[in-house]
Amino acid sequence: MIQTDQQLSDFLTVIKSQTHLAIDTEFKRVDTFYPILCLVQIATECGAECIDILAIENLEPLFNKLYDDSSIWIVHSARQDIEALYYLSNRLPNQLFDTQIAAHFLNHPAQISYQKLTEILQSVILDKAYTRLDWTIRPLPAEAIEYALDDVRYLLKNYAQLNEQLIAEKKLAWLMAEGIDLSDINLYLPNLDQAWKKIKGLSKLSTSKHQKAAQLGAWRESQAVASNKPRKWIMKDEQLINYASNKEKLSSQAKNTFNEFLSQHPQLTEVRIEVSSHQPPSKSEKQQKNELQKLIQKIAVQYNLDETLVANGKTLLKFIRGDQSVKFLTGWRYHILKEELKNVK
Repeated sequence: MIQTDQQLSDFLTVIKSQTHLAIDTEFKRVDTFYPILCLVQIATECGAECIDILAIENLEPLFNKLYDDSSIWIVHSARQDIEALYYLSNRLPNQLFDTQIAAHFLNHPAQISYQKLTEILQSVILDKAYTRLDWTIRPLPAEAIEYALDDVRYLLKNYAQLNEQLIAEKKLAWLMAEGIDLSDINLYLPNLDQAWKKIKGLSKLSTSKHQKAAQLGAWRESQAVASNKPRKWIMKDEQLINYASNKEKLSSQAKNTFNEFLSQHPQLTEVRIEVSSHQPPSKSEKQQKNELQKLIQKIAVQYNLDETLVANGKTLLKFIRGDQSVKFLTGWRYHILKEELKNVK
C-alpha cells in the first residue's frame, strides 16, 4: 500500500503514460455529511496499487494524474467515487466509462454489482467480507487491502469486454454521454432549493404545508453542511414532517435560528415542491402512460435495451403532466424515440 509522498511519486512515474485508469475508492460516511476518503485504488496495464489517502501529505500529484485531460476513468457505479474525490480535489473527471451503466446498456440488470458483473464476465467470484469495514482504522488488515485491490483488478478486463460490445451495438457514444452527465458539478454541491427531495414522507402533508417542509429541509441541509453531520442527526424526516404539519413545535432557540436562516435566504419563499409527482395518475393519465410504455418497449427491443433505461414509469408520468425536462427528450434517448413520439402526438 502506498503511504508516503515518495511512494506515490514513484507510482505516478510508472503509470505516467497510462491513460485508462481503473479507479475505486473506500470511504467512511457514518457520522459526517461529507465522505471521509480513506483509500484510492488504481489499476492500469502496469498493475494495481492502493493509495492511503489518510497518510499522504501532498495529494496534488495524484489529482494532476486523475484529472489530466487524457485520463479516462474506468469505474463501476461511479457517482460516490466521483463525489468522495471531488470534496478533496475540487475537480471532476474529464472522461468516464461507468461499467455498471455500460452493463445496463447491454441488457444486464440495472444496478448490477461489480462482484456480480465480474462473476458473469470473468468467471471470478470475489470476496465480500470487508464491505462494511471502517476504512479509517490503521493499520488495515492485509486481507482488507487485497479486498480493496480486487475492486479494480478486474475493472479493465470488464471494460474491454463491455467496450467491445458497445461498439458492436453502436452504443459507445451513448455510454460516454452518460459519463458526461455524471461530471455535472450540480450533482455534488449541496442545493438548498432542492433539499426537499431528501425528505421522506412528504405525501403525508397537505399541499398547504409543502412550503414549510421545503424551508425546513433547506434549513436542515444548511446545518448539516455547516456542522458536517448527517441530515438525520440534525433532524429526522419524521420530525421534519411533524414540524411542517404543526404536530410538533420547534424549540424557541431552534425557531429563532430557523427564522434567521429564512431571512438570509429569501428565495426559499419561492420554492415549490413538485406536488404532481406525489399524486396518483388519473384514469386518462394511466391510459396515456400505458400507450407510451408500449411504444418504449417496442423501441427497447429494437435496440436490445432494458426499457427502464430509456424511461421509467415515473418519468413517463412527469412527461404526461407537461414536464419537458425529462431525459428522453434529449440526447440519444430522443434520437431513438423522436419519430415515434411525433406519431403519439
